[in-house]
This record gives sequence, structure tokens and C-alpha cells, in this order.
Amino acid sequence: MGKIIISENVSLDGVVQDPMGEEGFRLGGWYHQIGARDRDEWAKALLDEALNAEAMLLGRRSDEWFAVRWLSRTGEWAERLNSLPKYVVSATLDEPKWSNATVLRGDVVDEVSKLKELLTGDIVVNASIQLAHTLIDNDLVDELRLFVYPVVLGAGERLYDHISDKKVLRLVAARSLGDSLAFLTYQVVRTS
Repeated sequence: MGKIIISENVSLDGVVQDPMGEEGFRLGGWYHQIGARDRDEWAKALLDEALNAEAMLLGRRSDEWFAVRWLSRTGEWAERLNSLPKYVVSATLDEPKWSNATVLRGDVVDEVSKLKELLTGDIVVNASIQLAHTLIDNDLVDELRLFVYPVVLGAGERLYDHISDKKVLRLVAARSLGDSLAFLTYQVVRTS
């Protein structure tokens, strides 16, 4: 059975909205608060994650965002991301923008449950916050990998917004990346 992993950049207070500052959020651009050493270590961690993934799971907007940024790049990280199988959850998309992608239509919970049964490795979800909310709320997530940035925003869309019930997590790894980032890995604890 595949393992759904949410991998996100988050502020210290849990905000995931507009880390790059491209979405018009007044507090966006907080990714740029870190230095070069932090970015290098962050990139290494994400490359390792990509090398160990069996597939990526994305929403429609994330498919478009990543395709624009990665299809023209070269190098080990770009080659891995571009070649990974991708599954894009969308009710409106006919053709995914990123390479090697399949559109999942229909009920999200049913489609992702089928995908977990079909695959056996890590299925990584990046930058797809609405999808992450749905997966977390419907107990489909197995692990959270959080890159915690040293900034408190006080407002903005949070990873756990729209969650209808308590979720119990267990910290399984914590380490520093560069000079400023914390990289935290949590397993979801199934209570029933």
C-alpha cells in the first residue's frame, strides 16, 4: 500500500500560503527570509525526497505551477521530478501541464484511496493545500514533512485550516537545515 506524505513549507505559526510571494498575499514571500545555506540544505532534502518517491499527487493549480518551473530545467533534481509519475486531482482539467501526469477525476477520497492501493511507495503531495486539507480531514495522510521557516505571520491559510476533527501525530524525526530551518517529520497516529 502506498503512503501519502504531505511535504510543505510552513511558517512557525503554520501558515502555508504564498511562500514565494507570487500569489498577492500581503504577507507572502516568507521563503525569502532564509539564507543561501538554508536554501541549499532545503534543496538537498527535497532532492532526497524526490529520489525516494514513487509518485507525486497534486492539485490542478500546483500541476500548472510546477510545470512552468520544472519542465525547462536540467540537472538531477529536475530530471527526477519531471520523470516521476504524477497524479493530478481535478474535476475540470483535461490535460495536465506537467510531464508524466494522469488526471484523477471523481470523488477525491475514492480516487486517492484507489491510488494508495495501486502503489506501494511514497506518494508525495507538495504545494496543494486544498488537496492536503481534504486528505488530512479524511484520514488519508500517513506522514507530514514540514520545513519550518523562522517567521511568524499571524495570518494566512494554515495547513490545518478546515480540519473537522482532532488529528494525533507522532514526531519521528527532527533536524536543522542550514542556519534557520527546522525539518520535522510526523507520522499520523490512527486512533481507531
